[in-house]
Amino acid sequence: MAKNTHPLALVRAARGMTGVDLAREICAAAERRGLRSGTTKQRVYKWEVDGVTPDRESQEYIAEVLGVPLENVDVHSWPNWLPDVGVVPLGPVSTVPALQEALRVSMDRSRRTVLSAISGTALITLAGAWAATDAWPEVTERAQGKTIGEDLIVVLEETSARLTALATQERQHTAPLIDAHLATVTDLIADGRYSPALGLRLHALAASLAQTVAWHRFDHGHHGEAGRFWIAGLHSAHASGDRDMGAALLSDLAYQASWRNHPRTAARILERALTRTRHPAARSLLHLRLARALAPQGERRATLRALSAAEHLLCVPAPDPVPSWCSWLSEADLAVDSGRCLLDLGDTTQAHSLIADGQALLPASRDKTRGVFLAYRAQGYLSRREPEAAAADALEALRLAERIGAPRCVQLVRDLTPGFASYQTAAGVPELLDAVG
Repeated sequence: MAKNTHPLALVRAARGMTGVDLAREICAAAERRGLRSGTTKQRVYKWEVDGVTPDRESQEYIAEVLGVPLENVDVHSWPNWLPDVGVVPLGPVSTVPALQEALRVSMDRSRRTVLSAISGTALITLAGAWAATDAWPEVTERAQGKTIGEDLIVVLEETSARLTALATQERQHTAPLIDAHLATVTDLIADGRYSPALGLRLHALAASLAQTVAWHRFDHGHHGEAGRFWIAGLHSAHASGDRDMGAALLSDLAYQASWRNHPRTAARILERALTRTRHPAARSLLHLRLARALAPQGERRATLRALSAAEHLLCVPAPDPVPSWCSWLSEADLAVDSGRCLLDLGDTTQAHSLIADGQALLPASRDKTRGVFLAYRAQGYLSRREPEAAAADALEALRLAERIGAPRCVQLVRDLTPGFASYQTAAGVPELLDAVG
């Protein structure tokens, strides 16, 4: 049987809904308005397979079911207004649907093999919408649901902070706890009764937790899930008016795009994110990631400008504290990422020197980053035709990554192994290839 590729079928399937489920939800949406809908699974089939266009009312019900704001519905452009799979459009009440979408996808493990990363076009469109709109007044007085007290929020904030502050080798065991915290916060936002001040804290906590969960998924290669959690965090940050946190989540999506060899998408996301980023340290990180996206495209002058901006902004004082999500950024990161850019541009000697300098500056507590830096330095040695040193660094990176549970770093080392094909008798190379398997 041929796969149904109609946009409605794709977004319905991505949310775990059958045609019967969608028809039932559409009828429920009509009932909430005191109306009736005659939608059945047969009618859904006609929309998805026979090319029949739903009438205006049905399209509005579909939008409500999918969490799409009514102002985004253009009945004359059906089905083009439907969201890309996994992308809930920014809107006045989009936070809970976005969080629920990410949690629903993550809980359905059977779909992991078919869940794809979100398209670059959809991510660029989302970044553009974020840059062009101010936050809607979503965090307002909630007069319904069970009352939420500050003590509960304090417990969630403190526990979440402690979990995310653990060393990398400990954090590999805490993923289910952080997932559960995010699910709890999502339920509180959706169903609780709280003041605007507590609502802001709940949304900020949701954004932070979603970012942490996304990085865990990304480190394990689950890119579809990671993207959806970063997007959910973006909705939460936008609802609370935290522009820098929103930029952070967009820059994480851009980093993922660069990692997956889509540097053009990464650059376009970052260009939009930079238009509304405020704190100098945040802007420094975004410029550094922009340079990483520009270098593989061979854009030397633009890359060097971005690196210069990142270096300058890192030292600019600011009246506000550095956001926690970029407080780790240091001269070590700047040096190594600058070296990685120069490797992409073909400046191997200077690149190797910068990566070595950054490695020396890195604090001992950042083991996962150390493993990534070692892999970069191994690549630098390979580019200089020094296989013995490259093998030593790659093997150290591999053993470190396996010890702390950092599969993304393991993959970095695996990606280097073809470069050792011509050096299989060099000291350390057989041991490395055997360890990689």
